[in-house]
Amino acid sequence: MAQATVSETIFFLDRASRIGLQAQIRETVVSAVLSGRLQPGAQLPSTRKLAEYLNISRITVTLAYQELASQGYVETASRSSYRVAGNPPTSGLEAATSDTGADEIDWSAKLHKSFIVAKQMRKPLDWRRYPYPFLYGQMDPSLFDLGAWRDCARRALAREDFELMAGDFAAADDVQLVNYICSRTLPSRGIRATPDEILVTVGAQNALWIVTQLLLRQGAHAVCENPCHPDMSASLKLSGADVTAIDVDKEGLPPAALPDKVDAVFVTPSHHSPTGATMPVERRAALLAAAASEDFIIVEDDYEFEMSFLAPPSPALKSFDRTGRVFYIGSFSKSLFPGLRLGYLVAPAPVIREARALRALMLRHPPGHLQRTAAYFLALGHHDAVLHRMRGEYHKRHIVMAEALQREGFIIAGSSAFGGTSFWVAGPDGLDADLLMNELRQDGVLIESGSPFFPDADGPCRFFRMGYSSIARDNIAEGVSRTAARMKRLLA
Repeated sequence: MAQATVSETIFFLDRASRIGLQAQIRETVVSAVLSGRLQPGAQLPSTRKLAEYLNISRITVTLAYQELASQGYVETASRSSYRVAGNPPTSGLEAATSDTGADEIDWSAKLHKSFIVAKQMRKPLDWRRYPYPFLYGQMDPSLFDLGAWRDCARRALAREDFELMAGDFAAADDVQLVNYICSRTLPSRGIRATPDEILVTVGAQNALWIVTQLLLRQGAHAVCENPCHPDMSASLKLSGADVTAIDVDKEGLPPAALPDKVDAVFVTPSHHSPTGATMPVERRAALLAAAASEDFIIVEDDYEFEMSFLAPPSPALKSFDRTGRVFYIGSFSKSLFPGLRLGYLVAPAPVIREARALRALMLRHPPGHLQRTAAYFLALGHHDAVLHRMRGEYHKRHIVMAEALQREGFIIAGSSAFGGTSFWVAGPDGLDADLLMNELRQDGVLIESGSPFFPDADGPCRFFRMGYSSIARDNIAEGVSRTAARMKRLLA
C-alpha cells in the first residue's frame, strides 16, 4: 500500500519572525504530528522540493529534517527523503486526549470555591502587532541587553554552577542572588536585611499570596487601598478575611481613615498603584505609629522605584521601620522583564522561615538557573546599565506623552513624581473605559481600563491607564490623538 505524501503547502515561513527558518520548519512538522494531521509513515516533501517551494537553501531544510530525525519525529526514507516516524514521541497521546465525558461533570459542585474573584486586566498576547500599545508593565526589548543576558545564562551553565542549580534547592535560594539583594538592591531603598530575612519568590504576586496565607484567616480584618491592584484585592478576599478598601487621595492612603481592630494593612506608599501618588513622611510616620499602637502588620508592595528620572524616589516605608512590623515585597519584573517572574519578600527571620516552608509546599523554589542567571546579570553591572538606558528613554517618552495628553485635553489624574512608566487618566463623566478600551483596538490602540482597580464599584468606570514602556516614542502623539478622537465619538 502506497504511503501518503505530505503536500509542501502545509509549510509557511514568516520571514519577519525572530524564530529561525529551521525552527519554523520543525515547528510545522511537530505541530502536525501532535495534532494527528500527519500520520506515521506519511512521506514528507523532499529536501530539494521543499527548498524550492519555500525559496530557501536546501541545507536549511536538510538540517531541519535531521534535527526532527534525531528527536524521533521523522525517519530517513532515502538519501534526501524523509517520512513521519512509525512510532513518534507522541505514543499514547490520542488516548490521553480522547473524549472522557469531562464536560458532563458539574465542576461547580466539585470545586469547593472559585478563584475567579477579580475582574481581569486584559492584555492581548499579540499586543506587539498593535502600533499604539499603551500597556503598562510590558517591556521594550530594544532597551534590554539580550546579549549580556545570554552570556549570563551561559555562565550559569558552567559545570560548577550547573551542578548547584541542577539539584534540588529544597527550601533554599540562590546564595549569590540573595547576597546581591542584601548588599545592593535593598540598601538603595534604605533597607538593611540579612539573608535569613529574605525569600526569593516567583514574582511579587507569589510573595503577596504567601503573606496573605500567613497573616490572614477567616474573621481577620485587612485593609487595602481604593483603587487597588486587582490581584491584591482578590488575594485578600480569597484569604477569608474581612477587607476594607480605603479611598486614596493625592498623598496615598490616609492613616486616619483606618478602622478599628486591623490585622494587616496592604499599601503601595512610594508609588501607589495605579495613580502613582506618593505617601509623604508624615503619613508614613502616622501609619507606623498606628501599627505599633494597634498591633497590626504593614505589607509594602514597592515597585518601579528604579524608573526614577524626574526626581530621586522616596525611601521605602520599610526603611523607617524599627520594630519589624513592615513586610516588604520587591520584584525584578519592571527593571529586567516581566516574564522573568522573580521577586522577593523581606520580613523578620521567624516569618521568613514560615514563608519558606509554605513556598516549599507550593513550588519548592523558583528555578535555579533563572536565579543564578539573574544573579550574574545583576553582579556584573548589566542591570545598572539597562536601568540607565531605560531611564533616559522613558524620560523622553514621559515628556512626549505629557505634552500629547495636555494637547488633546486629557485630565491626568495621577502620575509618579519621580518618573514611572504610566499616566492615570480621568475621562469625562459618563465615559465607559471598558467600552473605550475595546473600541480603540479598531484604531490599533491599546489602553487599560481602570475598572479592575475598583472591584466593588457599580456602573462604568471613567478612569484608564496609559503606559509608555512598550510604545515607540514616535507613535505616542498619534496614539493619544486616536484615543481622544475615539473617546469623543463615544460621548457624542
